[in-house]
Amino acid sequence: MQQLSGSDAIFLSMETATTHAHIGGVTVLEPVSESFGYERFVREAAGRVAQAPRFTAKLREVPLGLDRPYFVQDPDFDVTRHLRRVAVPSPGGLRELAALVADLYSPKLDRSRPLWEMWWIEGLAGGRVALFSKTHHCLIDGMSGVGLTELLCDLEPDPAPRDEGPQRPAARAERDPSDFELYLGGLWHSFGTPLRVARYVGQAARRGLAALPYARESALGASIPKVSFNGDIGTRRAVAWSTVSLSDIRAMKKHFDVKVNDVVLELCGSAVRRYLEAQGELPAESLVVSVPVSTRGAGDKDLGNQVGSMMVSWATDIDDPVERLRTIHENTLQAKEMSEAMRARDIQAMGDTVAPAVLNLAYRMISSTAASMPIGANAVVSNVPGPPVPLYMAGGRLEATYPMSLILPGMGLNITVVSYVDRVDFGVTVDPELVPDPWFLADGIPLALEELKEAAGIDHSVPLRPAETAPHPEDPI
Repeated sequence: MQQLSGSDAIFLSMETATTHAHIGGVTVLEPVSESFGYERFVREAAGRVAQAPRFTAKLREVPLGLDRPYFVQDPDFDVTRHLRRVAVPSPGGLRELAALVADLYSPKLDRSRPLWEMWWIEGLAGGRVALFSKTHHCLIDGMSGVGLTELLCDLEPDPAPRDEGPQRPAARAERDPSDFELYLGGLWHSFGTPLRVARYVGQAARRGLAALPYARESALGASIPKVSFNGDIGTRRAVAWSTVSLSDIRAMKKHFDVKVNDVVLELCGSAVRRYLEAQGELPAESLVVSVPVSTRGAGDKDLGNQVGSMMVSWATDIDDPVERLRTIHENTLQAKEMSEAMRARDIQAMGDTVAPAVLNLAYRMISSTAASMPIGANAVVSNVPGPPVPLYMAGGRLEATYPMSLILPGMGLNITVVSYVDRVDFGVTVDPELVPDPWFLADGIPLALEELKEAAGIDHSVPLRPAETAPHPEDPI
């Protein structure tokens, strides 16, 4: 039995009727082996998933939410209960796939079972298959999610058989405590809450003082304008995707002497600006974007969440794309300095400080008042480096990896970016009541890249490399 960390527990506490704390992704597979198919996938996944203990464990919540929940091995775990099979409607294009996946993605996961599921989706154009995964954020963050993908994948279509491990997780000898024992432990833990809160407040104050000089110099001291996607979110989700060449992004990075992440933020900001102009609601002030930042050490692929965030002025008030990119670069440097100054002062997670029941009550209050309260950012843009080499799953070659993520009260737009070989896939996740046409946003991303290339005097596109060819291992996205 393993108790959730404070960071992981937050993603459970934040769930409300409209805030869903799972993330997901769609992997498009092209058959390249005669044995490719659902049966082979189930066989391989059964052994490999059993090697990731969190994916074979279910939650054991402390009565009354007095303490952080525990992961306990599910004695009835059966991988086939988490694998589903469905077909996409004709003609099996990206839009039909996105509409189906959005319906599968919208409901919350069942907390009585291990918190993940996968859908094998057939009927795509060209005989391709999509694998849609849906995982609670308390199990993984973006970086560890990539590690899980690598666990399920191979470096060749038909590798030599590997030791997949048991089809079911090994039985644990540890005793499963009763609800009464968990209640007593939670009650004892609650006695220390005042001291932990006082420590948390002191640590937060020291962090705030450390960040104050940077905040004065940044554009974040001003109030953040609200736009149409900064309202109350509902239970439904919609998704849209687009893809550009990583080589093109690196060419822009080199030409304008900025970072790869600056180019990504500019492409997303340009697409948002185009969308707001079309809606007739582009504010005179710049929007602000929240950018998650991994706090993992090199080579750390442990499951769980190790992530912070920085707030960046998005320069959406600037019309010229080159000036916008350079301003984002400067703003990102300032945000990084502020973020590093704050991280230099250790602070325990809110999930370590306050009981889950109290946190959930706070999140429900925030959800109910989000539309009338000031916001900390307009949207989230998350950038995750994916595998730089071609991967295969169940005899199919990975062609694309379209990400999906969570949206928050007051922020009905999330753009998550994943690189793979020489492609960069952008996943736009929205509340369809706030953003009725997410494809307009997604389509604006390659258009923004063309604007930058034209400004740089590059009038041709670098074609996407086939998945068999890897790019040079420089400047990971």
